[in-house]
Amino acid sequence: MENAKRRWPAARFRVAAARMQGTYAAREVMEALEVLERDAEVDVIVVARGGGSVEDLLPFSDEAVVRAVHAMRTPVVSAIGHEADQPLLDLVADVRASTPTDAARRIVPDLAEEQHRLDVGLGRLRQALGSWLDREQHRLTTLRTRPAMADPRHLLDARSDEVQQLKQRARRTLRHRLDRAGDDVHHAAARVAALSPLATLQRGYAVLQDADGHVVTSIDEVTTGAAVSVRVADGRVGATVDTLTALTPVVPDPEETDD
Repeated sequence: MENAKRRWPAARFRVAAARMQGTYAAREVMEALEVLERDAEVDVIVVARGGGSVEDLLPFSDEAVVRAVHAMRTPVVSAIGHEADQPLLDLVADVRASTPTDAARRIVPDLAEEQHRLDVGLGRLRQALGSWLDREQHRLTTLRTRPAMADPRHLLDARSDEVQQLKQRARRTLRHRLDRAGDDVHHAAARVAALSPLATLQRGYAVLQDADGHVVTSIDEVTTGAAVSVRVADGRVGATVDTLTALTPVVPDPEETDD
């Protein structure tokens, strides 16, 4: 018990005393085991005594004791005698300790050892956390050194230049299309003007109309002395038919046409 408290000061014990040798030893050991088995706070039971002769240790090879320990629900540590002593209780116990002092070492942890393990674990945790923080700090520094983070206006300036270039390209394209469309309009207007009757009149032709305004296309449609109207490019000329002369149609020479 002293060794166990030195290893782990918070350990608590409940002692169930019993004779460790003699005629009544086996019965008292079983009674003590039953008392400890009923205690819900007991985590482990240690059956312990010092060394002795074979006769002194016979109660721990008693069949009733062995069966009682085998039926226990609470873990049992056998710490009977010394290393050389091997009663049957050692064979059915959950753990066999070579001595009662060895049982103390087995059932409670060593505070110094646990503190050392805790310190090692904390050191590893600090190291892992420090490494993670260093990696994140490096990533953050890398992000801050990027042009977009160092000068956020850099991206806006670049995109603004792109927008200006696109606007200029759009203006040039639209201007080019408007110029082409204007040329097409001028060409179409010129063709329309060339095909209009007014353009024909401007080339020296005239349109002859009778008194009713019908266009005269043959001398058979008017008579001598009839009043007619001559439409020229810039106005009308009133006239009276004096003579009617028929013209012979000019037939093109096929040979001249082929040439």
